[in-house]
Amino acid sequence: MNNLNSILIEGNLVRDPELSYTAKGTAVCKFSVACNRFFKQGEETQKEVSYFDVSCWTRLAEVCSEYLKKGRGVRVVGRLKQDRWTDADGKGHSRIEIVAEHVEFKPQFKKGDGKDGEPGAAEGQAAEGQAQEEAELKEAAGF
Repeated sequence: MNNLNSILIEGNLVRDPELSYTAKGTAVCKFSVACNRFFKQGEETQKEVSYFDVSCWTRLAEVCSEYLKKGRGVRVVGRLKQDRWTDADGKGHSRIEIVAEHVEFKPQFKKGDGKDGEPGAAEGQAAEGQAQEEAELKEAAGF
């Protein structure tokens, strides 16, 4: 029986994703996400930033590679995976990454060219692009 291993994070990409393929041709995309946490310590608001390495596979990897860029907001649902190894000096190392099972793209808001608060052409194009992204993500996730 499997134990529970589930994680949900929300943050922004630290750098552009890297797409590669295994020897058998399976797509794998790797990226890093920064998550901010704000808390009060006395009268001051403190900020804590955590960085997480994420990998995703197959069609989801290809879609993430195509649409994600540095700074883009994402919500990642997945599981934790720990790699352990010993280096040439005999010292043990450990690394934990998130294997994504689902990635949601946060909307991108672009400055419009409309006047008096009316949405411009950029908002209409962004909405169309967002709808296409959602359709491709649903297809990649098997919905």
